[in-house]
Amino acid sequence: MNGDTDRRTPEVRRRAPAARDEPRRTVGVDRFEALRLLGSVSFGRVVFTQRALPAIRPVNHIVDGEDIVIRTHEGAALVSYAQDAGDPGVVVAYEADAIDPQTHLGWSVVVTGYARMVTDPEDLARYQAALRPWVDRTMDFTVRIHPEEITAVHLVPYDE
Repeated sequence: MNGDTDRRTPEVRRRAPAARDEPRRTVGVDRFEALRLLGSVSFGRVVFTQRALPAIRPVNHIVDGEDIVIRTHEGAALVSYAQDAGDPGVVVAYEADAIDPQTHLGWSVVVTGYARMVTDPEDLARYQAALRPWVDRTMDFTVRIHPEEITAVHLVPYDE
């Protein structure tokens, strides 16, 4: 593209030089820090297989020990798969991040593990009190994701 026909939106034109001029690098994060980072935000994305294809749903969460806990509704595909799964549960991934849109610095955590329905009445009551859904919908089901693998990185300036 030449300067006369730059078809990028003003926002992309404004951000592009900063992204190009300020390289970043990734710094690995250990399991303990990754779980702390997950606990510092309340929003993420759960990834599961639906009819042999990946499905992603945005959800809010809490971290309980090493487990990620989400609430969902009857009829949700994840509920159906988790209810039908035997031990150890249905394979899922969970991702959360906090990346500054201007500097592109921050962190990202990806958890891979097993999701199971929470059925213990005491746990259900505790999670229902601690985890309020963001959407105006009845969320009567609770899912616990136990991580088998956690991958996490900080995005930092290249020269840091």
